[in-house]
Amino acid sequence: MGLTRTSLFSKSQNELSRSAKALAHPARIAIIEQLLKTQSCINGDLVEELGLAQATISQHLRELKEAGIIQGTIEGVRMSYCINPQKWNEIRNDLNTLFDQYKNPADGDCC
Repeated sequence: MGLTRTSLFSKSQNELSRSAKALAHPARIAIIEQLLKTQSCINGDLVEELGLAQATISQHLRELKEAGIIQGTIEGVRMSYCINPQKWNEIRNDLNTLFDQYKNPADGDCC
């Protein structure tokens, strides 16, 4: 598969695509769900909750943080992560805008 020619697409299309890619793994969805449930989370708690290795959790946290979906702080040897509210609302708005463009045909047949 070749490189995606991102220059062909709008800034908003590229940004939504990057966010969707960061969310496109079940472990990352589980991490997000856990963060939403607790509203804050310590890295070690995720290992216990999800049953994944610390290294695996760290890798997925890094991907989510690089995408801006989560934010974190380091306090000594502990790392705390939470949802980045600004990015979360941006993704929600972008997805809602995309989904709202669909107009269901009155007869239910689109083809």
